[in-house]
Amino acid sequence: MQDPRQLQLRKSVQKFEKTTKSISIGQLCNTLIPLVALWAAAYFSLSISYWLALPLAIVSGFFIIRTFIIFHDCCHGSFFSSKRANDIVGIITGTITHVPYLQWKNSHAIHHATSSNLDKRGVGDLWIMTVAEYEEASKFQRLRYRLYRNPFVMFVLGPFYVFLIQYRFNRKGAKRKERLNTYLMNVLIVAMYGILLLLVGWKALLLIQLPAFYISGALGIWLFYVQHQFEDSYFEHNEEWSYVHAAVEGSSFYRLPKLLQWLTGNIGYHHVHHLSPKVPNYYLQDAHEETPPLHKATTIGLKESLLSLKVALWDEQTKRFVSFREGRLLAAKQTLAIDKAS
Repeated sequence: MQDPRQLQLRKSVQKFEKTTKSISIGQLCNTLIPLVALWAAAYFSLSISYWLALPLAIVSGFFIIRTFIIFHDCCHGSFFSSKRANDIVGIITGTITHVPYLQWKNSHAIHHATSSNLDKRGVGDLWIMTVAEYEEASKFQRLRYRLYRNPFVMFVLGPFYVFLIQYRFNRKGAKRKERLNTYLMNVLIVAMYGILLLLVGWKALLLIQLPAFYISGALGIWLFYVQHQFEDSYFEHNEEWSYVHAAVEGSSFYRLPKLLQWLTGNIGYHHVHHLSPKVPNYYLQDAHEETPPLHKATTIGLKESLLSLKVALWDEQTKRFVSFREGRLLAAKQTLAIDKAS
């Protein structure tokens, strides 16, 4: 039976599980219009200097991230009250961000239902190994994992692999509707680039879209990474796992400067989002501020978030993330303790 305090916490944020049509439409306008304007400005700036166009392209990448947050809310059915409106806007914003709507919607729902559950890893999340699993893994498996967790692979190569390759294919076991949606969105993405190619040419397209795409992709992966990969996170096996604990303790409150908070659609209030995915992004801050128990969530600033780059393995004994080096030392100590006990 769930703790009454946990039930009360979930209930306390229910009043924020509402959509406001005017705010949603306003958010579409203040996101997509600047995105198009910045992209166009970057294109016309090419005739003057690429060093003038490049900053505009980079800033447009931040608006692609904001577009993704709208897509994200549509996947949760929290951007509009109408399912049809969420689906249409989700497909449009998914095309812009290169993310297949139904595929991501379904896998992300699994992520929310299994986040921080050690027995249900593998769908919609990052690859996480425990200290014990890493010690028992083969040399090849360890190499694969170390490459996966390497910052260069994750944040430099990762955006190109995930958004250009991985998302172009269907998940194993995907149902027909999801498969067809992925095919449809692949066609829409090709059509989008085809139109841009005809309008501006391949060189301008590459010079503007490449930095915009990379910034949005790298930042998207970073946000997802840092909001679950911090030292004192929460992971439990299924019998001990709690949805509320996973939300409040296994998701961080990423405190960002106001401009970055706006550009990232308040997703830094990730603990609130995991507690109640039906809260639209524009009410996440209100839900946090008006719910005192949520103030106890792990708060991470920009400086502290960089420390998360060193975490690599989850240690079930100390219940915290550790580096590869710390993992080796802990495994050696545990082995020594077992040998002495025997």
